[in-house]
Amino acid sequence: MSVGELACTYASLVLHDDGIPITAEKIATLVKAANVSIESYWPSLFAKLAEKRNIEDLIMNVGAGGGGAPMVAAAPAAAGGAAPAAAAKEEKKEEAKEESDDDMGFSLFD
Repeated sequence: MSVGELACTYASLVLHDDGIPITAEKIATLVKAANVSIESYWPSLFAKLAEKRNIEDLIMNVGAGGGGAPMVAAAPAAAGGAAPAAAAKEEKKEEAKEESDDDMGFSLFD
C-alpha cells in the first residue's frame, strides 16, 4: 500500500467518523494538513469509491476476503426455504474434502 493510498484511507475514515461527506477536496485538505505528499489522483479515487460504496460496509467486511459472497448467500436465505440451507451444507462438505489432501506422499522434514 502506497503512502498516498494509506493517507487517503485514513482521511476517508476520519471524514466518515465525523459524519462529513467524503469529497476529493476534503480528503486533499486533510492529507495536506497532515503534511503528507500524495499524487493528485488519490483523493478523487477515494471520493468516487465513497460515492459508490457504503464506507460502513467496507469497515465491517475488512477481513471477509470477498465482500460480495456473503451478500449473495444472504439473499436466498432471506427468501426462505430449505433449499438454500441444504446448498450451504453441501458447500461446506465440499470444502472439507478439498482440505483433506494433507498427505501428499512426502514430509516437510524429509
